[in-house]
Amino acid sequence: MSSVSAQGVVERASAELSRRITGLGLRGRKRSPGVVERVANALCGPAAAAAPRIPRRRRPSPRPLVWSQFILEDRFLEKFFLYFNAIERKSLAQVCTKWRDILYSTPRWWSGLVAVMDCRDMRSESGCCMQRFYNSVVRRGIRGIVLVSATDDDINEFIKQFPVSAHHVHAIGLKGCTITDRGLEAVLDHLQVLFELELTGCNEITEAGLWACLTPRIVSLTLTDCINIADEAVGAVAQLLPSLYEFSLQAYHVTDAALGYFSPKQSASLSILRLHSCWELTNHGVVNIVHSLPNLTVLSLSGCSKVTDEGVELLAENLPRLRSLDLSWCPRVTDNALEYIACDLNQLEELTLDRCVHITDIGVGYISTMQSLVALFLRWCSQVRDFGVQHLCGMRSLQLLSLAGCPLLTSGGLSSLIQLRQLRELELTNCPGASPELFDYLHEHLPRCLIIE
Repeated sequence: MSSVSAQGVVERASAELSRRITGLGLRGRKRSPGVVERVANALCGPAAAAAPRIPRRRRPSPRPLVWSQFILEDRFLEKFFLYFNAIERKSLAQVCTKWRDILYSTPRWWSGLVAVMDCRDMRSESGCCMQRFYNSVVRRGIRGIVLVSATDDDINEFIKQFPVSAHHVHAIGLKGCTITDRGLEAVLDHLQVLFELELTGCNEITEAGLWACLTPRIVSLTLTDCINIADEAVGAVAQLLPSLYEFSLQAYHVTDAALGYFSPKQSASLSILRLHSCWELTNHGVVNIVHSLPNLTVLSLSGCSKVTDEGVELLAENLPRLRSLDLSWCPRVTDNALEYIACDLNQLEELTLDRCVHITDIGVGYISTMQSLVALFLRWCSQVRDFGVQHLCGMRSLQLLSLAGCPLLTSGGLSSLIQLRQLRELELTNCPGASPELFDYLHEHLPRCLIIE
């Protein structure tokens, strides 16, 4: 201590005091005070004892759930069911009452699902059983119904046992039914909020029946494989459905004159027109389409085998808003038609050319200049070769490509598809040149692409 000056002792004592005031005093293991600390105690008194720390009460941690409890826990199930689609959830709802109650609690689990009822089986079920089924349809918020093999009596029974359907069902499909015009009229009169109607294989329904019962609130109509449907049926659709948005027709006896029935009333609303296997349609029918329905965004002429390049030229020049065009099974379409499409349809996103057997690499070269194209289908185009595939490799927007059944493609040509890094789906079924080694190579270089072998 003799070597330490009084001024130095005071300065060091002041530093010690400052440390105590700011709460940075010595903590931890107790030790004997040093020289400076003893001087500070003598001058200013001993430091106040620190307040004892009050231990915090810890909440007891919840006991972990066992598996039998975990699979019945609401929060887990709400996330678990997200990993399945609506069709798979049908099976999950049968696991136990708890799962069923959660799945039935909100319509979001069943979005896009329709209830399909085979009337041949329904006839043997009790009224109580059918009532439970109809109640489950309402609880799940399912708005679409499909009746298979129904008769007029089945329609009357449906109306009787499911009266709530009058203000619940938005879409109904009748498939392979023997109902007459009377049955169709009964069901359409009953369903007061019906917006979508599908008739498939209903051979007892006549054109007069459509004239009698089509209601203006229908915005989507599908008529497929009904032998009595011809030009007059299209006339009924054009006259009675001013708000029609989507119309799908597959009828072997419809002619060009039928498409002349459409008027400016539909030009503003009708956006989707699908004409499948209308064998009698020619380029004159295409003229009627472009004059009456200039605002189409989706058009299918699949199986309209009399449509030629000149008809496609009319479409390309007069339907600039087209986003999707289907010319599959049109054997008279050649490379010239693809040149018209590439030049004029600048907003086209999807093009289907399946079974267009006269398309060559030249036509594929025209298509490859379309920067907006996202999906391209060239199934069974028998003249497309590796050189055409090389053209496709420059399409940076293409996400879906089908070359299924193209017999002249080789592994060397198909391997160049790895340049399409943005590709999400590639179909190569029935391609003789696609080897197991090629698929391994494609999987390695296109890891994000679904490759259908």
